[in-house]
Amino acid sequence: MTKAGLNGLYLLFLGSVVFILVGITLSYMSPDAMVDFKASYYSARCLVQQRDPYNQSEVLQEYQADGEAPFATATASDLMMRRHVYPPTALFFTVPFALLPWGPARLLWFTLTTGGLIFASFLAWDLGADYAPTLSGALVGFLLANSEVLILLGNPSGIAISLCVAAVWCFLRERFIPAGILCLAFSLAIKPQDAAFFWLFFFLAGGVYRKHALQTLLATVALSLPVLLWVWHVAPHWMQELHSNMLELFIPGSVDYPGPAASGFNGLVNLQEVVSALWNDPRIYNPLSYLVGALLLLAWAFVTLRSCHSPKRAWLALATIAALSLLPVYHHLYDTKLLVLTVPACAMLWAEGGLIGWLALLVNTVCFVLIGDFSGVIVLSGIRRLHVSANGLSGQIVTTLQSFPVPLILLVMGVFYLWIYVRAGESTLGNRHSPEDLCVPKVHK
Repeated sequence: MTKAGLNGLYLLFLGSVVFILVGITLSYMSPDAMVDFKASYYSARCLVQQRDPYNQSEVLQEYQADGEAPFATATASDLMMRRHVYPPTALFFTVPFALLPWGPARLLWFTLTTGGLIFASFLAWDLGADYAPTLSGALVGFLLANSEVLILLGNPSGIAISLCVAAVWCFLRERFIPAGILCLAFSLAIKPQDAAFFWLFFFLAGGVYRKHALQTLLATVALSLPVLLWVWHVAPHWMQELHSNMLELFIPGSVDYPGPAASGFNGLVNLQEVVSALWNDPRIYNPLSYLVGALLLLAWAFVTLRSCHSPKRAWLALATIAALSLLPVYHHLYDTKLLVLTVPACAMLWAEGGLIGWLALLVNTVCFVLIGDFSGVIVLSGIRRLHVSANGLSGQIVTTLQSFPVPLILLVMGVFYLWIYVRAGESTLGNRHSPEDLCVPKVHK
């Protein structure tokens, strides 16, 4: 291995050590440790006992009946906030944990989340190391060292993102394809809003990528259909209950309400956060956010469908969708760890040199700092201490830039990579011809 490769691995190793040590410390110190996993765990326990996992009163009984759980004495109002807001397909993955007592289940979930994120970070570094191993190690290691909230909350995003990254590595490397299909199928089942657009890329790209996408879809249906029928039998009104649970999250004053009346920092990173600061009306900020996101995603899909794809163009497509997919639909700060899939594109552009390489490094660095669990808090606190007049439209715009830098930098990143993706060609990526510059091969019959 070259010296640059070793330096990249050292940086990744350093980020992994910080991630583990700080994550464990926060988990033992915080009273809210594993709060998101608790909601999934006890909802799955309801299903195992043939009870409605989307009925919050029945889930509450499971909380209070577990005498071994340290939060069994929590108030009903606290527990009612932890609603199950994931589709029935996610229960396929959490039911096995619900068969275990809370202690072993929590330890196993912690192990899978931590190990999965470290492994996914190594795979992302491996993809970027083809072009700039030291830079890739620095970016991936920094992002991993700022991802402790996923350990603290136990949110399913940690596992879903890890599986998605593993699937991308398998498909782009054309290795361990059955494992990649299963990884992407599980990721789609757990959090479809995180993995769906990556599946869409492989479907639109054609050739063997489309074959892998269709196999993944078949695997997802095969894995999800039994638990979906089970939920429908136990809770025939689960769709209405799921809808109600989600609406409770977005009422004014709630934790996930995107408007100015939100109770403290809610960690949302979608465009609704920005638009609601200017027009605090869901009849305006939701359609406008969907429209902007849809236009950008349609442009990306058109280019993807019409392009002849090489691995190099695939990096640009994946970097674009990693940022844009977070904007129109509600996502939290921990979902932004998907941006680890922008590292190969950034490393590739950096290796090509020129102004575009510097811009890619700048965009990725600023974005990774802002979405970091610790670096983001420090920088955002400094930004929000700046005193700027809010008078007039210009004042409102500046205030919006101060208040919502994360959604805005995601928009900048998505538009930047989309621009590079649209104009990518031999003149942009160099004139060197190699096997990896060829189009995705067709499926052989």
